Amino acid sequence: MLVLEIENLSAFYGKAQALREVSLTVNEGECIAIVGANGAGKSTLLDSIMGLVKTRGTVRLHGEDITGLRCAQIVKRGVGYAPERFNLFPHMTVRDNLLVGAFTARNEIAKNLDAVHRLFPRLAERENQETSTQSGGERQMVSLGRALMSSPNVLLVDEPTIGLAPKVCGELAKVLQRLSKEMGLTVIVTEQNANFAISLAERLYVLEGGRITAQGTAADLSKDDILAKSYFGA
Repeated sequence: MLVLEIENLSAFYGKAQALREVSLTVNEGECIAIVGANGAGKSTLLDSIMGLVKTRGTVRLHGEDITGLRCAQIVKRGVGYAPERFNLFPHMTVRDNLLVGAFTARNEIAKNLDAVHRLFPRLAERENQETSTQSGGERQMVSLGRALMSSPNVLLVDEPTIGLAPKVCGELAKVLQRLSKEMGLTVIVTEQNANFAISLAERLYVLEGGRITAQGTAADLSKDDILAKSYFGA
């Protein structure tokens, strides 16, 4: 079943165009990755889905056109977002940062908090710690946990491995796979780390200069060195 459909989506920062007629689809319970080098437009794509950027084109969620809706309206429709910038409140505790994400799911706080703690036991152990004193990996856990507090059925995760040790990246990959395969969430991840994306996603889209230049499984994209060309050029 089709959950998310993006059709001819372009995005703009003032007069500067960051995305150029991007089209993609995501099925229910699927985990896909958007890969590309720095500046390819990956974060802009997720911001565009969330209504944070001026766009032209169409974004459909469960068949409903959500183009132009405010971010809070999109969250209420079941989309959670863990941005690459974290956007945590540095002098608030882990628990309070998580509770901020529950503003659209206040009746499910206890259930969602328990689910986050089972995914990330470290957050339960350090729930009274200020996020400003945490490691990058722990802050990424808080960011993901906060997105899950809104009871999403679609989860957008932007550049989760930036600056993190390989061991932490492996832990995050396992969590994202559990969310998709065991909990039924539809997961969309943007990544510069192609190896991480290949190990995680069922399908990949290559974003280059604001355009989708290739798509398919990891095996498909490796046939003609498409990934290597998108990062390093022909």
